[in-house]
Amino acid sequence: MKLFEWVSYRVKKLHWIDIKLIVITGICTGLILAKLIPSLLTVSIWWFVAITVLCLLRIYYVILFKK
Repeated sequence: MKLFEWVSYRVKKLHWIDIKLIVITGICTGLILAKLIPSLLTVSIWWFVAITVLCLLRIYYVILFKK
């Protein structure tokens, strides 16, 4: 459990700008992968929508319902 405590301690130090930089890094990584592997662009957009919704379900649950 010490790893999770350490990560929690570090995440609490992040400012909102740091979080946005992490998001921008993820977007840029996705763009780089799309350029390096063009076959990713032929995948139906609905797969990406489904993956996005599944990833957001956990976040919405924690924000709205977890106490």
